[in-house]
Amino acid sequence: MAGLGFGEQVHLPALAACALTEPMALWHPRRERLEKACAASGLPGFSDFDALLADPSIEAVVIATPPGPRFDLAKAAMAAGKHLLLEKPVGLNADQVQELQRLALAAGLCVGVDFEYRAVPLFQQLAALLHQGAIGTPWLVKLDWLMGSRADPLRPWSWYSQRSGGGGVLGALGTHAFDTLHWLIGPTRELSATCSTAITERPLAKGKGAETGAAPGQEPAMAPVDAEDIALVQVNLGTASGQSVPAQVSLASVARPGRGYWIEIYGSEGSLVLGSSNQSDYVHGFQLWQARPGEGLQLLEPDPQLAFERTWVDGRVAPVQRILHGWASAVREGKPMVPGLSEAVLSQACCDLALRSARDGLRLRP
Repeated sequence: MAGLGFGEQVHLPALAACALTEPMALWHPRRERLEKACAASGLPGFSDFDALLADPSIEAVVIATPPGPRFDLAKAAMAAGKHLLLEKPVGLNADQVQELQRLALAAGLCVGVDFEYRAVPLFQQLAALLHQGAIGTPWLVKLDWLMGSRADPLRPWSWYSQRSGGGGVLGALGTHAFDTLHWLIGPTRELSATCSTAITERPLAKGKGAETGAAPGQEPAMAPVDAEDIALVQVNLGTASGQSVPAQVSLASVARPGRGYWIEIYGSEGSLVLGSSNQSDYVHGFQLWQARPGEGLQLLEPDPQLAFERTWVDGRVAPVQRILHGWASAVREGKPMVPGLSEAVLSQACCDLALRSARDGLRLRP
């Protein structure tokens, strides 16, 4: 496993719990950080990525680093014949994702992408209801994802603050939002967007850059933020039958306290609403409602057949384990992984176009 933030918190326990995977080693470029994680996990560690790739006992690599190095690490892993599970955003732009897709196909490797909302039971139940025609013909989609995780202007500057490093709300939330819309309704046909940066500078954490924080009694050194923390996107989705469905997507990481995640789908025969105000969890807090013609919204009971066998205090682990299980099965069976790079290309292309649309004022097609 490469990456010790989300990777150590979520992927590592998920890998250990999955019946088809066994965590073998960790990689991180900073030895001090690596040694700490190895001591906690009992796993060996590598600070040299090439040395890790040369280990024949390692069949596959989970890359959960920040977005910047992901593309080069993935290329190196595929050149060494390793299967991959990639965090999103997979690359800094859709061209990088397409290049990885080409390399994976040429090498015959299975590459999964951690679009974990596809593995959350109530999202799967929503998808099944739509497939069954529960709301008839879909007419309108509204997706609000309004979080307060970066509403504090004193939260230190990081790669998330830098557009060139893959930061911003589109990479963090938009990649998931677009993939969810494509999965539930159909691919994006055109979009337009407005993006803004509400908090335009943040304090440098100690040891960042040439300046190493503030001396006692002094104001901390500040660094500019150029990554968007708000994105409003108007989308037209295409269904399998050729219908165009308008969707409104509102994303923010600076909405305090934040509404959370809510998706509303309206159709000719009713509506479905899925949402949670929980700011830190993919599972705990979500509920699903349905309205039929002439009725108000009624809370639906979760489908027990879709339930996780086990959940953790950190609800993110269970859906990631489900994604990992599907990926490992695809590797063993020699089948394509869904969600994989095909889904990641379209999602990233929408993020790229949203930024371009916001800059140029254009309505664009993928």
